[in-house]
Amino acid sequence: MNILVTGGAGYIGSHTLVELLNENHNVVVVDNFSNSSEEPLRRVEKLTGKSVRYYACDVLDKAQMSKVFIRHKFDAVIHFAGLKAVGESFEQPLNYFTTNISGTLVLCELMAEFGVKNLVFSSSATVYGTPRQLPIDESFPTSVNNPYGQSKLSVEFLLKDLARCDEDWNITILRYFNPVGAHPSGEIGEDPKGVPSNILPYIAQVAIGKFDEVKVFGGDYDTEDGTGVRDYIHVVDLARGHVKAIEHIKHSGLKTYNLGTGKGYSVMELIATYEKVSQRAIPFSICARREGDVAACYSSPDYAEKSLAWKACYGIEDMLRHSWRWQSKNPDGYRCAYDSGIDNKVNSTNSDINSNDKIYARVV
Repeated sequence: MNILVTGGAGYIGSHTLVELLNENHNVVVVDNFSNSSEEPLRRVEKLTGKSVRYYACDVLDKAQMSKVFIRHKFDAVIHFAGLKAVGESFEQPLNYFTTNISGTLVLCELMAEFGVKNLVFSSSATVYGTPRQLPIDESFPTSVNNPYGQSKLSVEFLLKDLARCDEDWNITILRYFNPVGAHPSGEIGEDPKGVPSNILPYIAQVAIGKFDEVKVFGGDYDTEDGTGVRDYIHVVDLARGHVKAIEHIKHSGLKTYNLGTGKGYSVMELIATYEKVSQRAIPFSICARREGDVAACYSSPDYAEKSLAWKACYGIEDMLRHSWRWQSKNPDGYRCAYDSGIDNKVNSTNSDINSNDKIYARVV
């Protein structure tokens, strides 16, 4: 299939590219590089032995995005592009609503205009809010605790209405639990800018010596050790879930799936396991709870296994071992790419798509 991948240079997007290319799909990437660089795409090419065509373009820029659709004939779209930090969403709610909701609207308008009505949407388990019971399956009521989750749930609602009003649309909504880990090679992984907002990259950066200790938000939850429990899923398993979704999308109508392992691990379990795989001491301190967090959240992935023939394969030690391999091989992440001036290149004043092989559009 010919697949457009928005946000394909990001953490989950880059791992999904590897799996798509390994299954011989043709991919085109659009990314505004606001939280990434070209370097992951180069490494995807190295891992797969295949070239990746990409555009430095924001999904909110309909004029530039339309030129991508004119240049290529797509069979489907996987939509990752968006903002994703829960804490930041409290500080920038309007930015989250604009980027995540309006960006999806622009994309869907173009898909309808060009007759591309197969979409896999990157959603989140945050749409379940505070779960009434565990594990969580897809029939559970939705209720959000933060602007990030609200932006994801709002997109889900508009996609459901779109599929209801036009039966030609095939839309698969994937609700992720907590992606962690890295490609087993250590070549691509999670590279947050600044202080990580997610627990695992923070633990990894304490292990590598960038931070003195892990700040554990909340030690008084109603869990076995008082710390939050989450369903951590290996990013490669998650990526393979997208491949399964795209391969089952034709004539599927609207489907919603959880992508998780069905097991929950506490923050303290995460720290202890990371100490084991890295053989490094990881100091920590308990802080106040963070607004919008819940005590425990883990999935029932049975529906995805039954309908998509997908199941998570990696266990928690594999997830953390691969994370450590990435972190130890790349202590500064993709900073070599940032330091080489690539950011300046993609932020050039070129405002139109041209004939270059790689950089086609200005980041807006």
